[in-house]
Order: sequence, then structure tokens, then C-alpha cells
Amino acid sequence: MKGFGSGIFLMLICFAGFSQKKDSVVTIGKKVVTLKEVVVSNNLNVPGFIDRIKNDTSFYKAFRNLKILGYTALNDIRMLDKKEKQAATLESKTQQHVKNGCRSTEIINEKTTGDIYDAQKNWNYYTGELYAGLFFAKDTVCGETNIVGDAEFQIKDKSGIAKHKEQLKMLFFNPGKKIPGIPFIGNKIALFDDEVSVLYDFVIDMADYGGQLCYVFTIKAREDLSRSEKNDIVINEMTTWFNSSNMDIVARNYDISYGAGVYDFDVKMEVQMDKFEDLLVPKLIRYTGNWHAVFKKRERGVFTATLFDFKRGQ
Repeated sequence: MKGFGSGIFLMLICFAGFSQKKDSVVTIGKKVVTLKEVVVSNNLNVPGFIDRIKNDTSFYKAFRNLKILGYTALNDIRMLDKKEKQAATLESKTQQHVKNGCRSTEIINEKTTGDIYDAQKNWNYYTGELYAGLFFAKDTVCGETNIVGDAEFQIKDKSGIAKHKEQLKMLFFNPGKKIPGIPFIGNKIALFDDEVSVLYDFVIDMADYGGQLCYVFTIKAREDLSRSEKNDIVINEMTTWFNSSNMDIVARNYDISYGAGVYDFDVKMEVQMDKFEDLLVPKLIRYTGNWHAVFKKRERGVFTATLFDFKRGQ
């Protein structure tokens, strides 16, 4: 009985210790932020952390860095039919060369199936055309920089594919900021604005990612939203991993969807980052998307870009 009593006593001590470990909730503006116990213990400056994320440009700059660096890419694009079977594919290895302030893409090898291209080797799929616009230089491109400015994204004087590319870049590389020119969406993705943030749960945790201790910041649509409130959701969930020592973005996943009658989309993306010298660069981009716009056929696509062997331009 003595041993049994000692065991109960130890269990009570352990239970008491665990019961003291609990999450904390803070309110910043209209944002309700849950801090996991490990974050509470770390004495994180939460308002400063949120403000830093709100104004972060490093994620976009990592992609801008691709404008000034040479690198090798493995490209895998798969377009699917309505039964989720492959209708057209592209697999290739490319190298970007940078010399005298100009960049160009060399195709090392390429294999295609289906109707990924037309007879003139133009893209038959909007998804593929957007991918190429982001990662391939069709011709030699000169005079680009990796500078990120306040007016970096501009849709004025742009139309068609050029306008849509710019809006897509705004959505992918600067999530949480307003996007002009997209009907019915605009302010609905401004996650940090009070009128939008009330629809979301904000959670800060800590975890290991690829051997790096990271702050994990998750923004997720609240589960108790009414039907009308759910209609205002575009970004369903976004999770970002920040290196806890220098706040570099290590990875980001996001899940976005919306239906507006004249168009609808359902897109999931995963981006993993790496460091080349002092520059943050994307090393892996995975995309799964299903979208449709009036007067265009529905497209279901999956692509993966793997980037490596980065080099400074000559």
C-alpha cells in the first residue's frame, strides 16, 4: 500500500504540472490569437510578431531572387481530365543562365504527352502558361532586379494574361493583402484587416521543420461561421514556418478557394525555402488546382518545381 500511495502521489504531481501548461489567448485589434504553451514560455512579442508578418516582403523577395540567379529546375506539370486521369503532361530539366544582367532558360531535356502544346508549341493550358511565365524565360530577359518596392505589383495598363499573372503573383507571393481588379474578391483576402480577421482563428506554435526550430503561424477560417460568413472566405487556411532565430520563412502552405458564378477555383500550394549565400530562395513548389472561368474550359492541374544548384550571375 505504501508503494501504491507513493505512485498516486507522483501521478498527482505530474497531473498538476501538466494542468498548469495551457494555451493563452490574446486579442490584437479584432484578431484573436491563440499562443501555444511553448510560445507562452518563450515570451514572444506577439504584436510585433503579427506586425512583422503583416508587412513581410521576404517571401516575395525569395521569388524575386530567381531573377538574378542561375539555377537548375526539375519541372513536372500534369493536367487532369474530369475523372482525375492524366490528359497531358510535361517533364523537363531546365537551367537558367544569368550573364551581364540578362537571364535565359536552356531546356536540357523535355518529355511531353497529350496536348500540352499546340502545333506551334504554344501552351494549350492556362495553368501551364502561368507556370512558364513564372519559371521560364522564353527569350533572353534583361534589366531585372530582385528589389521589392511598395509599388511592385501593378495591374494598370495590363490586360489579359499579363494582368492575370500579376494578380496571381499578388495572391501567391503576398497573401493577406488586397488585390485590385479581381471581381468579388478584392478585400476578402486582406486577412489582417479587422473586418476580415474576425472570420479567422490565429494560432502561434513552435515545431521542428527540416531540422530548424520554427515558429508556426496558422491562420484558419473559424469553424463556427454562418453560411453568409463562409461566403466571404477565400483563404481557407495558411500556415507559415519561421526560423525562430532569424525569422526567415522556412515554408508556407496555403489552401484557397472561391466560387463567384462567372469563375471558381480551388487551389492548394506548398512552398519550401532554402538559403543560397545570403539570399532566401524557393527550393520546392507544389501546386494542386482546379479552376474554371466563363468562356474557358475547366482546368485541373498538378505541378511540382524543384530548384537547386543556384549560382550568382556572371
